[in-house]
Amino acid sequence: MTFPADATARGLELSSGWSVTNGTHSAPLPVPGDVHSALLDAGIITDPYWRDTEISLDWVHESEWTATKRFDLTDIEAGHWTLSFDGIDCVAEIRLNGILLGRVENRFLRHDFDVGQALTEGENCLEVQFLSNSAEAVRNAAASPYPVPYSTDNNRLPHYNFLRKTQCDAGWDWNIALSPLGLCGPVTLRRNQLARLDDVMVMQIHHDGKVTLEIDLHYTGFAAGSLETSAACDGQSASQTLQVWPGSGRTRLSLTLDTPQLWWPAGHGAQPLYDLELRLGEDTVTRRIGLRTVELVTDADDIGSRFAFRVNGCEIFMRGANWIPADALPARATPDAVRDRLTSAVEANMNMIRIWGGGQYEADWFYELCSELGLMVWQDFMFACSLYPAHDHAWLDSVRREASQQIRRLSAHPCLALWCGDNEVIGALTWFEESRSNRDRYLAVYARLSAALEEAVAAEKPDIAFWPSSPSVGPLNFGDGWHDDSSGDMHFWDVWHSSKDFEHYRTVQPRFCSEFGFQSFPSNRVIESFTEEEDRNVSSRVMDVHQRNAGGNSRIVETLTRYFRFPDSFEDMTWLSQVNQALAMKTAIEFWRSVTPRCMGTLYWQLNDTWPVASWASLEYGGGWKLTHYLARRFHAPVLVTAQPDPSTGDIVLWAINDTNSAVSLTLTAQRVSTLGFISDCGDWSCHCPTDRAVEIARLPASDLAADEFLHFSWQDGTGGHVGENDYLPRRPKDYRFQKPSIQVSEEGESVTLTSDVPALYVSYDHGGSDIWSDNGFTLLPGVAKRFYRSRDRGGIRGDHRIRYLKS
Repeated sequence: MTFPADATARGLELSSGWSVTNGTHSAPLPVPGDVHSALLDAGIITDPYWRDTEISLDWVHESEWTATKRFDLTDIEAGHWTLSFDGIDCVAEIRLNGILLGRVENRFLRHDFDVGQALTEGENCLEVQFLSNSAEAVRNAAASPYPVPYSTDNNRLPHYNFLRKTQCDAGWDWNIALSPLGLCGPVTLRRNQLARLDDVMVMQIHHDGKVTLEIDLHYTGFAAGSLETSAACDGQSASQTLQVWPGSGRTRLSLTLDTPQLWWPAGHGAQPLYDLELRLGEDTVTRRIGLRTVELVTDADDIGSRFAFRVNGCEIFMRGANWIPADALPARATPDAVRDRLTSAVEANMNMIRIWGGGQYEADWFYELCSELGLMVWQDFMFACSLYPAHDHAWLDSVRREASQQIRRLSAHPCLALWCGDNEVIGALTWFEESRSNRDRYLAVYARLSAALEEAVAAEKPDIAFWPSSPSVGPLNFGDGWHDDSSGDMHFWDVWHSSKDFEHYRTVQPRFCSEFGFQSFPSNRVIESFTEEEDRNVSSRVMDVHQRNAGGNSRIVETLTRYFRFPDSFEDMTWLSQVNQALAMKTAIEFWRSVTPRCMGTLYWQLNDTWPVASWASLEYGGGWKLTHYLARRFHAPVLVTAQPDPSTGDIVLWAINDTNSAVSLTLTAQRVSTLGFISDCGDWSCHCPTDRAVEIARLPASDLAADEFLHFSWQDGTGGHVGENDYLPRRPKDYRFQKPSIQVSEEGESVTLTSDVPALYVSYDHGGSDIWSDNGFTLLPGVAKRFYRSRDRGGIRGDHRIRYLKS
């Protein structure tokens, strides 16, 4: 690559033409990209996801690799030359023409190197020598003056808590342990005269129907002098002449938008976006922004303390899921793949995702997609489920720089709703013998880390709140956020990890449940992608390899048999596991929505998978919809009616929930349905549904339903904009004797119509296909036609169109 002599600070891309080698194996290295994917593309390694290939590839992360890029400069003009890496994963030494520029140890930092003395006219050779992540983790742990425990249940590779790297790269109870390494973002070479623009911090002040943007430009000065800075947005502009001096600096520009269009979460309004154009000297950047206010409401009440999000002055119930990295092989996490997953979230009526602290800060385009789609983002800092070496001043200083860079980088994105200090690190203080026996030491070290993050947020002043940890009862409270449902956010794992019945979800009323979930197997199509036919048994070794939670497959099967009769085949087992998972999530979320406003949010674990695995995800690997995701579209409906048992009277109570911006009036019809197909009316009601609370519509004595009957009900508003139906089974499904249905199928273009002669539950037309359907996993009533259609063609394989339904 040859750069012109008048190269300027617009940035010269060095992201193409890389290769990587360990001395034995060599391959082209796309940027962004990772070594495993490069070796896979070159045919040097086999698919890590196939059967039990994983451990045979440990030599990749145990090796040292050198990535090389050669480029030509015809002339090196005066000025300051900076080489920037948007992300290096993770421990590496950087050399230009044999000169060591520095050592990097934090995957979450942008690295800027002064390269003026190292550049030469003609050919230049840039090298990134990746040290073994796994070896560096062990070395760092051995050098620590005291043990810093990590979660051995989650991490096949040890001591990754010493690395500032995606923590789940070492494994997790849903992830493969590949420990990828590579270049995570663009590589650029820039020339500046007086100063280089490093970071942009965007803050919004809403007042009197106007929005003032306050923009901090963080820069590095190279010489004394003056330069021009400017900001422009929606026809408004501001500029100033800036005096710069060598060293770090900051300047602020302000401009006011008089007629702002507000950005809203999905389902509550539009998502208008503005281009904010910024300039500092020769450097120009554009940020895509949206105008909104986001507040975290934590006022004390007669229960404890609230936990609710207020957007543009309106309190909004957050419906969503937790986000983990899109793929265990970073190169596969393309914008198209991620857009597909996020679109699926919105299609399931979600308005928030939580970017979990064991993953990564995502690329800018990820947050741009969330802003475009109206998905609020709860953003964890990247710490999860282990203790951390915050006693190490160099490590903690790196964390401080990481926090500042990330807060500034993400400040312009309107989707961002919260900065959270960590995931379950407070709880981890009680998990290890070392910290239980010397709590003072480990709590003091944790307090250093937590304070550093809180101070970074306080210093940068983003226009969103900081929350210390998840789960957390509140700031400076180190209590049990897993079981205290009176304040803060809650993680509720008793149903899965403690094998409690699904009904146990109704024993707690969290203020906001930010983690809970239940596992299922992926579809048969996904299972076929990583197995031989001989592996397709829930207790086979390969199925165990693709289950990372100890005893998980057994727990799926055991819990399934509590609610359903044992299936006839392996294929039916995988499908029924998804019915089981869907029932668990339906039980939890409908109940917690019925206690609004005590509970103001549910984010289930988890939205997506990183590889083909049995897990808690509602989107299996590749983005196909499990049955849970189809049911999520219904139990996340903005206007929902649910039936809940009254524990004191046994009555069946019908509740209406309205998460929209305006009150609605509903008409509701309920029917008793027998397994033999007899249907009788239970009642008709009309109700006014406000936006600030769930309302009771009616009560039915449990005795109104015979032993072979279940409740089916439907509702609509006056405009037909909110229409839905739901079921309530007083007994577990296996206690009913459903008849074998005769289901008639009519297909016409993109639509399908099914008709049954007897009731059929969880009817699935397409299981494991690439297409998205308007409905799936639904109830068929006798003689009532159900029409649905292909709502999104994702390309790829058509699904299994064998119609499945609940059997007795």
